[in-house]
This record gives sequence, structure tokens and C-alpha cells, in this order.
Amino acid sequence: MGIRTIVRRWNAYQQTVRELNALDNRSLADLGIKRGDIPTIAREYASQI
Repeated sequence: MGIRTIVRRWNAYQQTVRELNALDNRSLADLGIKRGDIPTIAREYASQI
């Protein structure tokens, strides 16, 4: 894995966390997400890049 991939994954992780944290609890619940699940979801998303 090259440095570009690592940077892209890190950026994707950070952006996902930022966007999900910006949602209120009701919006997260509508998506079936608990606030504590955000880091895991972001990691899973970033690993697909």
C-alpha cells in the first residue's frame, strides 16, 4: 500500500467522521447509526478505498 492510498484512506475516514458527527441524534437514528458506531463505520468505509 502506497502513501497515496494511506492519505486517501485517512482523508476519507476524517471526512466521514466529520459528516456523521454533524448529524443530530435523530438523523443518525433514522440511518440506524449510534454515535458510538461512527468511528467503526468510518474505518470500514475508508478501508474500501
